[in-house]
Amino acid sequence: MTKIILSIFFSLIINLSFAQTQADLNQEAQKKYKKTEAEINYVYQQILKEYSSDVVFIKNLTTAQRLWIQFRDAEMKAKFPEKSAGYYGSVQPSCWSAYLTELTEERIAKLKIWLTGIEEGDICAGSVKTKS
Repeated sequence: MTKIILSIFFSLIINLSFAQTQADLNQEAQKKYKKTEAEINYVYQQILKEYSSDVVFIKNLTTAQRLWIQFRDAEMKAKFPEKSAGYYGSVQPSCWSAYLTELTEERIAKLKIWLTGIEEGDICAGSVKTKS
């Protein structure tokens, strides 16, 4: 019995030493989003460089990206409509950042197609380059 109690006691101590506050979790989620935001900006800039000679594409991509940002912001407001303070609880900043990260990662995947290219023979490639 003593071994069981000691075991539980040490398990609690170990778990508490690794415990994070909600503020820590919120901060981590925000850092992850900031990293994802930096990635989308990098990918976007790379596309602008690689396709710089295609003025019409660049104009349309810029328009699409601006509209995507508007969509992203509207999606966030739909998911988390403005409510009274504390309505969503202390986890809300983590949830907000996690959803922003998810939406941004989805957009990055779509944008990266212009960098990686599409297999030769894809008749629907449009402005996307063919893979080397």
